[in-house]
Amino acid sequence: MGAVHGVCYGMVGDNLPSRGDVVRLCKSRNILAMRIYNPDQEALAALRGSGIGVTLDVGGVDEVRRLAADASYAASWVRSNVQAYYPDVIIRYVVVGNEIPAADASPILLPAIRNVNAALSAAGLGSSIKASTAVQFDVFTNSFPPSSGVFAQPYMADVARLLASTGAPLLVNVYPYFAYRDNPRDIQLNYATFQPGATVRDDGNGLVYTNLFDAMVDVVYAALEKAGAPGVRVVVSESGWPSAGGFAATVENARRYNQGLIDNVVTGTPRRPTAAIETYLFAMFNENSKPGDATEKNFGLFYPNMQPVYPVTFPN
Repeated sequence: MGAVHGVCYGMVGDNLPSRGDVVRLCKSRNILAMRIYNPDQEALAALRGSGIGVTLDVGGVDEVRRLAADASYAASWVRSNVQAYYPDVIIRYVVVGNEIPAADASPILLPAIRNVNAALSAAGLGSSIKASTAVQFDVFTNSFPPSSGVFAQPYMADVARLLASTGAPLLVNVYPYFAYRDNPRDIQLNYATFQPGATVRDDGNGLVYTNLFDAMVDVVYAALEKAGAPGVRVVVSESGWPSAGGFAATVENARRYNQGLIDNVVTGTPRRPTAAIETYLFAMFNENSKPGDATEKNFGLFYPNMQPVYPVTFPN
């Protein structure tokens, strides 16, 4: 399949537009896919008939625990949040947990994905909708050079093999911004923001990288191969760059990164040059209630009044 360009529709703000207005904004901007972080009924209702593909998170770690512990709960969850809307809402993936810390994830992730898979299959949706999980980059280790990448914890190799058996992708949140912010001495800004003039060679296999995003995605492919799951597709379930609030967080860097990302993922990576990468930009809006670092409130492509923070073009 070609590259799918989506956005992450977070709702951690007190001044955001209505769900219907958000769906209309996406359609007007040619944004044909969306990730939502819980089964928000208003958002799902607004997405009916929109033609927008949806990546649907189950919610937080407590919800993942419930799904892991109780197959009948997983069946009722799928009934209420998937069957009630599909196919009017084009749900593509159910995301069982977002960036769950290893200590929490290890005992619950595999059974939760299995129970959701079983519920989807029992509903006759197993071939249309895939259950997976979204991981942050700390589940990988030995990330330089990319060819040495490997899962840091054994449970992730088990998850990878489960995904291989069901035909589901692994969802990964990939942030060159944080890698650059934490190590600007060794990483060039132009390499992190898809600008020309930087190349990095992988001495393990001789591949040459012109941007950090491709190198990070190839760490994922290397880890999947080492886990015995080379056929698992990678979906980038979050990626973005903040436009304010911290180190290198400027409108111009954010624009360069996000437009570069949109343009880059159609071609694949040096390790998988023919595999376009389905990618979700984080985030739709600047979210004023997000906790943590000031940059967290400034990842949006749009202000809450739906005006663009900077111009970004989504291809037809």
